[in-house]
Amino acid sequence: MTELSKARRAAVTALFAAGLALAPAPAAQADTPRDDAPEPVPAVDLARARGAVQDPAVLDKVGHFFARKGVPPTRQLTIGAAEEARAASDSAPRLAGDTVAVYTLDAGFVAGTPGAPVAKAAYTASKVVAADGQTASVWTARQGDAWRVVNIASGGDESDYAAKAANSGGGTAFREPQVNAWYVLRDGRVLPLDEEATRSVGAGGVSLAAYQQLVHQRYGDKLPGSAYDRAGEGGGYRVDAASRREAAGSGSELSAVTAAAALGATALVGAGAVLRRRRSGR
Repeated sequence: MTELSKARRAAVTALFAAGLALAPAPAAQADTPRDDAPEPVPAVDLARARGAVQDPAVLDKVGHFFARKGVPPTRQLTIGAAEEARAASDSAPRLAGDTVAVYTLDAGFVAGTPGAPVAKAAYTASKVVAADGQTASVWTARQGDAWRVVNIASGGDESDYAAKAANSGGGTAFREPQVNAWYVLRDGRVLPLDEEATRSVGAGGVSLAAYQQLVHQRYGDKLPGSAYDRAGEGGGYRVDAASRREAAGSGSELSAVTAAAALGATALVGAGAVLRRRRSGR
């Protein structure tokens, strides 16, 4: 991996982790967190989110994403515009599977706020498949009374892990973005869904209370107002200005990932955002 790639990955991970800064940071409590799942996204909202993805203009954007193999539109390809347009049309993007809510680790849970859920819905995701087998995850967020596309990412982790959770006994799949770990909350336990999660909590998982202690140990001193927060090191990475500029110049990754981290608070990007997720281990 090049140094620039490492910087981009660090910047992206740090900004995803900025979602922890969206809630106040009370002192950790001794109370055991409630054993209940995050509040679900109503079916009517999932249907509206899916409808936004089915818009022909959005599917055209996804087609160009497939034609460009995920390369951001700010970077030139070796093919011309006409060839790209033909490839986008030939990709024939189609939705596959259900539109799912994507839950991420909640700041209140990390802080130890009594009754805080382990995770909250951050956005929805719909898997789209191309004729050649490429897959992409189209993210949507509620903006006022409408659901709008905020990102297109390679792969289909969001839908895949939701399905894996459902097929392995049910529960709510959620992500701890700081370590790229996917878990399922089931019967009061946090169980791993991927290798990163297995390294985090073991193959047998941990109780919800034990997981709260674990994430509080990891991030409790990184919540708003901490020295860590004031130093601008959210997410465990020091990202200098040069790295931020380089990453932003590679395809506006930073602005869109900020939106993904802060969905539900501020919507920053529209249907034109075409990005590539950088993933490790899969």
